[in-house]
Amino acid sequence: MKKIIFALGLVLVVSSAAYADGNAFTPLNFNDTGYGKATASGSAVYNKASDPVLSEAVGNGNIQNALTQLENAQVDIRNDLLNCKTKYPDVDAQYKLIKNERNALKKQVKAVEKRIKEIDKAKEKIRKNML
Repeated sequence: MKKIIFALGLVLVVSSAAYADGNAFTPLNFNDTGYGKATASGSAVYNKASDPVLSEAVGNGNIQNALTQLENAQVDIRNDLLNCKTKYPDVDAQYKLIKNERNALKKQVKAVEKRIKEIDKAKEKIRKNML
């Protein structure tokens, strides 16, 4: 029983020593010199540059500007997307036209090759008849 009480007391002493410096309760953006320095008359002088509320407002303005720029970029990209989508019908029409032209040329080539073969056959017949 004494050992348990001694161990708990030791844990209490060690844990209170860890929090003794006060860092555990200090906010991350706390600046104790941000509110000004005492003057000769004893009053504090307000320092705008180190005011955490003002610096957060400036930071919020920067964030708002960044958001606005991102929104503008998104609008530009959407416009590019619409331009690309409007080109699809033109490209499809060109594809169909070229495909039809290719089919017509293929038929023409077959017809010409067929005529050449017929002429070759006719020449062979004439040669056979000449002999």
